[in-house]
Amino acid sequence: MSFGMSSEFGRFFLPGPTEVHPDVLRAMQRPMIAHRSIECAELMQSVQPILRELFGTTRPVLIGATSATGFMEAGVRLIPRGRILALVNGAFSERFAQIAEACGHEVVRNEVPWGKAHDPREIAAEFRAEFPPEFPAMFDAKFDAVLVAHNETSTGVVQPIAEIAKAVGSIPLLVDSTSGVGGIEMRFDEWNLAFALTGSQKALALPPGLAFAVVREDLLENEPESFYFDLRRYVNNPPPFTPALPQLYALAAQVERIAAEGVLARLDRHRAMAAHMHEWAKDKRILAAPAHRSPTVTCVMDDGSTRARAADAGFTIADGYGRLRGQAYRVGHMGDQTVETLRALLQAMG
Repeated sequence: MSFGMSSEFGRFFLPGPTEVHPDVLRAMQRPMIAHRSIECAELMQSVQPILRELFGTTRPVLIGATSATGFMEAGVRLIPRGRILALVNGAFSERFAQIAEACGHEVVRNEVPWGKAHDPREIAAEFRAEFPPEFPAMFDAKFDAVLVAHNETSTGVVQPIAEIAKAVGSIPLLVDSTSGVGGIEMRFDEWNLAFALTGSQKALALPPGLAFAVVREDLLENEPESFYFDLRRYVNNPPPFTPALPQLYALAAQVERIAAEGVLARLDRHRAMAAHMHEWAKDKRILAAPAHRSPTVTCVMDDGSTRARAADAGFTIADGYGRLRGQAYRVGHMGDQTVETLRALLQAMG
């Protein structure tokens, strides 16, 4: 059986999993090591500086052998059972809400149409409508946490996380940045986030199988109803459970490549790709409004003909997701793709 369409890099533009550079794939062929060894602990520690820079934090970045969805659940489980506000604007922010419900929380959805971002002023107004401003303790008691998708992969909308963090005040803000970190600016410490996560297979341009998270210290004081997803276990080396060593080898190789490019240059490259994509599609129906278009993924309403043209030319792009299936296509301009590789795709798409 033959898998894949081409060995030539720059033909695969899904918004996850993204294309993995050949040097990173080769790194996965290293021999196994004991996962309780000093060598493994040093391997995991060596990737911390770049991961912390990508998250914008001085805290440790936790690494788990799971999908990003696993760490979404892990973050929710750090919140004692109570009332959670979920900011929903697409399929994956809705998934965050569903995870909270499955963990036993009462979930209140603040939902805006797909393709829209939340207005922080409206969020703040909704919070403060129930209680007068002179009763901040009552205001804080309204919700135990707030959930938001930094970059909604199903719609290509990036949320104004810094402003949302200000709007929710002292309430813990949990951020799903699965298709954000590595391609979109994240300032965990400066924005005073409580929890943020990402996955390996998006803007980090790694194979699927790893998730990364940063947790504020006060959340780690809680005792979650979980064993594998008790994030307190992940704070110190060695890893608490058998790690995915080939993926860790790939991570170490990719960290070196990101360091060589520079984190700021990497973010600039993603902005440049997005600008090129949005200029190309200016006469088409891009789902996201201009002020909230994602640097890593673009969703364009379409009958499927454009995706078919891309496939005929040997390129892979994504169908619409969830309720947009068959009505749109999505281009993942993230990871190690460049303006040059994106330009070749767009020429093929006509």
